[in-house]
Amino acid sequence: MSESNQPIIIKKIKKGGHGAHGGAWKLAYADFVTAMMAFFLLLWLLGSVDQKKLRGIAEYFKDPWKPSLSGGEAAGDTVSIIKGGGDDITQSDGQVKMTNEGKREQMIEASEADTQAIIEDEKNLEQLEQKIQALIKTNPLLQQFDNQIKIDITAEGLRIQIIDQEKRPMFALASARMEPYAAQILDQIAPVINELPNRISITGHTDATPFPGSGAGYTNWELSADRANAARKELVRGGLKEEKIMRVIGLASSVALVKDHPSDPINRRIAIIVMNKETVDAILGNGRKVDVSSGSPINRAALTPGYGKAVEPSRTAPPAPPASVAPPSAKP
Repeated sequence: MSESNQPIIIKKIKKGGHGAHGGAWKLAYADFVTAMMAFFLLLWLLGSVDQKKLRGIAEYFKDPWKPSLSGGEAAGDTVSIIKGGGDDITQSDGQVKMTNEGKREQMIEASEADTQAIIEDEKNLEQLEQKIQALIKTNPLLQQFDNQIKIDITAEGLRIQIIDQEKRPMFALASARMEPYAAQILDQIAPVINELPNRISITGHTDATPFPGSGAGYTNWELSADRANAARKELVRGGLKEEKIMRVIGLASSVALVKDHPSDPINRRIAIIVMNKETVDAILGNGRKVDVSSGSPINRAALTPGYGKAVEPSRTAPPAPPASVAPPSAKP
């Protein structure tokens, strides 16, 4: 047989495929790329949308049905679900349709206006504090009572406290009769307080010594309320506009200035508070909460309005003290 007729043998070797070289990884990679694309698209969208729209989107996803189901003011602002021609049944005649975006802008503007008003109010109270401090230093009459006049700013507003001393009390013993020098202090302060439109609160305080003859029904509560009312009358006599006074309160010894010594004469005092906007709103029931800090500097613990229940001033004169009366330092 010639060489040209010899058979040609071709040997084919089939190699087995490896798991790592399959196509499953392509699916996983495609999913990863898709997820990354969606993630960066989300970042781009978040960066290009303003804060107002983001808040609106967040509110929608919290409760998308709230505007249409809750009724009230927001119910008339929703869009009718009925398609096609005809009138929008969600809008009555004469109603102006306002978008949620417009309402949110109004709420934000109102909140910013309230914040600005509070800041301006605090600034005015600080200026009033400085003015009264300067008056005490320059007025010869007030200079001698410098250690009896305490001024600070609390959560309620600017507080002016006129404090008793053992040898120089503001009121006669166990009585709401004001001493002449205490009346002079109030007469000097009244015109300065009048410079601001803020409302005024007047609080009377006693020490913890029981009122003599309290069995007759006249206690430190009535005494503190009567003293606060006497201070109100003197402030009005000194030039304070009566319509500025919002409340007159008697707290007895419940808010001591010296808590460790409730019978200390320093606890006997009159507190005049030029109230800020938040305190007035709380008293009027507008939903705000403040701390009634009549006995201590600012305390941010939020107390509901109404702390320190006002005591109606007594309509009858207090009973005369007994013949044997202890020294003034031991009486309210």
